[in-house]
Amino acid sequence: MGFHGRFCFCDVRHAWSEQHDVAGLGVNFGVRATLPHALGISCGHFIMLLAVGLGLGELFIRVPAVYPVMQVLGMAYMLYLAWGIVKSGAPSVQDEANQGAKPLGFWAAAAFQWVNPKAWVMTLGFFSNYLPQEAGVLLIAAASLLFSLINFPSIAVWAVMGARMGHYLRVDLSRRIFNWTMAVLLVASMTASLFMR
Repeated sequence: MGFHGRFCFCDVRHAWSEQHDVAGLGVNFGVRATLPHALGISCGHFIMLLAVGLGLGELFIRVPAVYPVMQVLGMAYMLYLAWGIVKSGAPSVQDEANQGAKPLGFWAAAAFQWVNPKAWVMTLGFFSNYLPQEAGVLLIAAASLLFSLINFPSIAVWAVMGARMGHYLRVDLSRRIFNWTMAVLLVASMTASLFMR
C-alpha cells in the first residue's frame, strides 16, 4: 500500500476545487462550521471509491455521455458555491449580506462528489494505476479507506488555515477581495476540468 498512500497524499494535497472551497468557508464561517462540509467531502469520496472499485467505473466506458452531463452539473454547483463565498461576510456580522449563507452540510458536500469531475478523474486514475483489475473486495475497501483517511485531514487543514486567515481579514475590503479571489480560483479550478477527458 506504499505507492497507494503516496498517490493519495499527493493527489488530495493538490489544489483542487474542494480545497479552495473549504479555505473560503474556513475564513468566513470558522473551522467548527466548516468541518461537516470537509467530512462530507471525504465520506462522499469514500463511497465513490468503493462504488468505482466494485464496478461503477464501467459506466463511463459503456455510457460516455454521462461524463459531460456530470461536468455541466459540477460546474453549475461550483458556480453556486462560488457565489455563496462572494456573498458571505464575517461570521460575527449578522446582516442581510450574510443571511442564508452557510457552508454546505455533510450530505450536500458528500453528494457533490458524484458530480465533481475532478473527483471522478482522481478516482478512476487511482484504480486504473494502482490496483490490479482483479482486486478483491477487501483490497478495494482497504485502498478506499486509506485514501479517505488521508483525504480528510488534508482537506480539513484548509479549513483551519482559512479560519486563521479570517483573523487577518476583518477589514471588510480585505475580506471582499479574499472572497472574490477564492471564488474565482474555485471556478477556475473547475473550468480546467471541463477540458479533461
